[in-house]
Amino acid sequence: MTPFREPGAPTAPRRALVALYATAALLASGCLLVTFLTGLRERPVALAFGILVALGEPALARSRLRPGDPGPASGPGLRETAPLGAAGSLAYALVGEHAGHPTHHGVAQAVAVVAAASLLGSVPQLARGQERVLDHLVRRVLAVGFAAVCFQPLYNRGAFDGWSGPAYALLLLALLVLTVLCDAVVAAALACSRTGWPFPPLLRDELRSVPGIGSAVCATGAVMALAVAVVGLWALPVFSVPLLLTQLSLRRYAAVRATYRQTIACLARATEIAGYTPPGHARRVAALSQAVGRDLRLPEPELTVLEYAALMHDIGQLSLVDPVPAGATAGLPAAEQRRIALLGGAVVRQTGVSAQVATVVERQADPYPEQPVAARIVRAVNAYEERVRGSGPDGPLTALEELRLGTGREYAPEVVEALARVLSRTGLTLPVGG
Repeated sequence: MTPFREPGAPTAPRRALVALYATAALLASGCLLVTFLTGLRERPVALAFGILVALGEPALARSRLRPGDPGPASGPGLRETAPLGAAGSLAYALVGEHAGHPTHHGVAQAVAVVAAASLLGSVPQLARGQERVLDHLVRRVLAVGFAAVCFQPLYNRGAFDGWSGPAYALLLLALLVLTVLCDAVVAAALACSRTGWPFPPLLRDELRSVPGIGSAVCATGAVMALAVAVVGLWALPVFSVPLLLTQLSLRRYAAVRATYRQTIACLARATEIAGYTPPGHARRVAALSQAVGRDLRLPEPELTVLEYAALMHDIGQLSLVDPVPAGATAGLPAAEQRRIALLGGAVVRQTGVSAQVATVVERQADPYPEQPVAARIVRAVNAYEERVRGSGPDGPLTALEELRLGTGREYAPEVVEALARVLSRTGLTLPVGG
């Protein structure tokens, strides 16, 4: 079967991707040239922040998303997986004094130092072929450039001379929050450009992640900038420790989530190993269900539930004495479909997986007006996959037409149309079997 391809982005989003890359490249190269011609000012400060950023980048974890997602492994944008590097970068952009003495590095040097340090720190990831690291570098350069442009010219002109104490700290926090929000827009734009998925839900997912690690980055960046102004560069290692511990905790959490998903994927393969379903069926349904969920603009937590439910949607077949031919449950009587779905939900509950996942598995055979959205998606995608499996060249179009004819009683019309849109972007193809 033809491999499932990442949905092709329309021409306009592709142009946006090129524009973002070109803007970041021009900004970084221009700032590096200006810094080279004018010389590096406050070299100890620049070196200290450059080392902090470079050491913070190797913690850039491998993409936490899987193929089919719009974020880093295939593309909600690349989450901030190097918060220490981000905090150090933003702090350098907002440093106005060092140990009580004014600094004069300005916008160009701030961007140049951060760009060079980020690139140096990302060499191991680039060597391993992690192409989404380029997206990360684009975001880093644009975010630092934005923060530096907002702060450095005004500070050097004395616009903030009257600001002191809490007012100055709140000013830095406000600039950092604004920078993080702009960075979320850039991240969503990069993901939209790469995948062609709708921009609004991608931006919503990015903004939802801001109160988490984004708040820690903002707070640490502001504290670093304030502390360097008073006590000097000793503040950098001192205030890096809390964020470093937070980063280690996040990496452990990501490892637990990855293990959890692998466990679910292994459970889903039980029906294939036992011969109840064809190889790769659960993975194909999960990948296509997620694409449909993205097209319907489901939030990321619901997409996770949808993926897990799609992987385990056939697990109830393990209770059957005689396997259904080719595991095709869509053609069974409604009562038999519901019985298998209820048995599957009971199995899922015994595994300790979220009750939301079990509910979707249980209700995938209910009348669609009574189903949650995730159950509607799993039902329609499963039926499509079963109909198109082993069919000829006209099989995909025929299967879609059959689903459209069933929208009055079996399948949700909006889900079928979303499925048609996804398949039109992927050339009416499905993922290969696992």
